[in-house]
Amino acid sequence: MASTDIDPSEITKWDPGLTEKVMGWLRPLIKGYHRAEVRGLDDFPLGGALVVSNHSGGLFPMDVPVFATGFYEKFGYDRPVYTLSHDMLMVGPTADFFKKTGFIRASRENADEALRSGGVVVVFPGGDFDVYRPTRSANKIDFDGRTGYIRAALAAGVPIVPMVGIGGQEAQLFLSRGTAVAKALGPIARMARTKIVPLSFGFPFGLSAVLPLNAPLPTKIVMKALPPVDITAEFGADPDIDEVDAHVRHVMQRALDELAAERRFPVIG
Repeated sequence: MASTDIDPSEITKWDPGLTEKVMGWLRPLIKGYHRAEVRGLDDFPLGGALVVSNHSGGLFPMDVPVFATGFYEKFGYDRPVYTLSHDMLMVGPTADFFKKTGFIRASRENADEALRSGGVVVVFPGGDFDVYRPTRSANKIDFDGRTGYIRAALAAGVPIVPMVGIGGQEAQLFLSRGTAVAKALGPIARMARTKIVPLSFGFPFGLSAVLPLNAPLPTKIVMKALPPVDITAEFGADPDIDEVDAHVRHVMQRALDELAAERRFPVIG
């Protein structure tokens, strides 16, 4: 698609002033309630970069706020952090707020425009499948076979920065993704564009199938950015997509295993 066909409106709506204020509001929650750490930023590449991460926390994922507060704290607000997001964030009364703070509709065109502009783009290939993974699989990297992120990085000519997070999936007890329930709901689930109806257990309401909304526990969250992957340099001009994906998931799984080995207790860290 030619650049003239791309609507850059979502990209250009990023407001560094508002973003800085929001980071200031979030920092006490991130640093206090979740005792968050962001590691590995010393080796973060210059220019556009595609950050590929696991996704944790169910309905209240903290991956983006944790990473963004750490990134902006180190590098300032000259380079935006964009997050490829579900369409639901892009409608309604809060849509403008999300766009001004870096959330953009998940499309190849938006990703390409943001990356080519020198921005940092965060993508969670596993999406809802990952963020609602059962607690027994909390420390497993699983993108559900999705590899589009590799083509996005190749198209924009930017490195992939693998990133892993731990602790977010301890915010409550995740029992099941509820894929069977979603299938049973049929057209209702399709209307909501979901293949899952997750079942979890938390505070204060106990058992929840999305509703009622339980509050996330004050779990310690640690995120780590890994060394960048230059796809062309490491895999050639015509890389095998599955090979690249296997490599990215392998380095992420190894890093996540290392973070898991450091944790002594759930929630406490």
